[in-house]
Amino acid sequence: MEHLLNQRVRDIQMSGIRKFAMIAAEYTDAISLTLGQPDFPTPQHIKTAGQTAIANNHTSYTPNAGLPALRKAASAFLDTKYGLSYSPDTEIIVTNGASEALDIALRTILAEGSEVLLPGPIYPGYEPLITMCGAKPVYLDTTETGFRVTGDMVRQALTDQTRCLILPSPSNPTGVVQDAASLQEIAEVLRERDVFVISDEIYSELLYESTHASIASIPHMRDKTIVINGLSKSHSMTGWRIGFTFAPEYITKQMVKVHQYNAACAASVSQYAALEALTGGLDDASPMRDEYRKRRDFVCERLVEMGFDVVVPGGAFYIFPSIKKFGLSSFDFATRLLEQGRVAVVPGVAFSPLGEGFIRISYAASMEQLQEAMERLAKFMKSL
Repeated sequence: MEHLLNQRVRDIQMSGIRKFAMIAAEYTDAISLTLGQPDFPTPQHIKTAGQTAIANNHTSYTPNAGLPALRKAASAFLDTKYGLSYSPDTEIIVTNGASEALDIALRTILAEGSEVLLPGPIYPGYEPLITMCGAKPVYLDTTETGFRVTGDMVRQALTDQTRCLILPSPSNPTGVVQDAASLQEIAEVLRERDVFVISDEIYSELLYESTHASIASIPHMRDKTIVINGLSKSHSMTGWRIGFTFAPEYITKQMVKVHQYNAACAASVSQYAALEALTGGLDDASPMRDEYRKRRDFVCERLVEMGFDVVVPGGAFYIFPSIKKFGLSSFDFATRLLEQGRVAVVPGVAFSPLGEGFIRISYAASMEQLQEAMERLAKFMKSL
């Protein structure tokens, strides 16, 4: 009866990141630089808050949109950190990670035949959600602009069917940051257009040389922007599954309906832990960010020494070097590196066809692992 299953679901492929991570897991002596998983433990004060919530029997449903105290803390966090103001009562939803936040946002704003602009290369989690809504992804080629979206490329891609632009900053897989000037340029293009923006800011606390800027801070863009954020990367809470949507009331009151029927609410224990993260852990990301910066500098320097062409990432914990000069597809390069060099990276093609010719290296690994991985990579490069 397989033919009766939803064709859109049947057509979706498993994430190329996960596929290659599973292949790499078979090589027990390989160093894996594949997943976007912080290698730091969740800070102890957050874990203690989760344990206390269990001990105090805070294990029942919460309001659909999340604990009022947590939404208030999330509102204060965004205001303090980025100057963004959202009402905790009407403009914030606590979700099961940023992934569910993206899902409810897209299901709320998209219709059959809608077009969604995606800057490629890009995280592979967006396209399946768009496709399941009956909408169409339209890729913007950022490979010639240092992986940044420009106003011109948005303008050229707009059609009467364009419903949304997805704007991740810092980006996965490139680590590139959209600065305030580029956001202003994009905002001017969209000023008179009825086009939503989903601003995926999950890595907003992991910027190295610049201050995070959100397109929602531009006055005429706030009313058409859904900001996605969460605690997975900033507080090393990937398994706690806490994300947020920040959006105008007219959007939020529709998204919360989708969230209600999709999940009822985020896990109560995780919400109490998140409350501690956003009140007692305002700067929990700082030591992690400092360490990631050191790792980035080390990996970039070694890659350049080996002859890779590199766009230095301004945030997150990924680097996306070009392998075009080496004459192998990204899948073949990554496969040979794994088999011969015992280092696992993700083929660039996992991040849309525009990622072909690149590989993604996650430096969310210890410096010792990175040093050994770079030694193995250097030896592998000599064999090509």
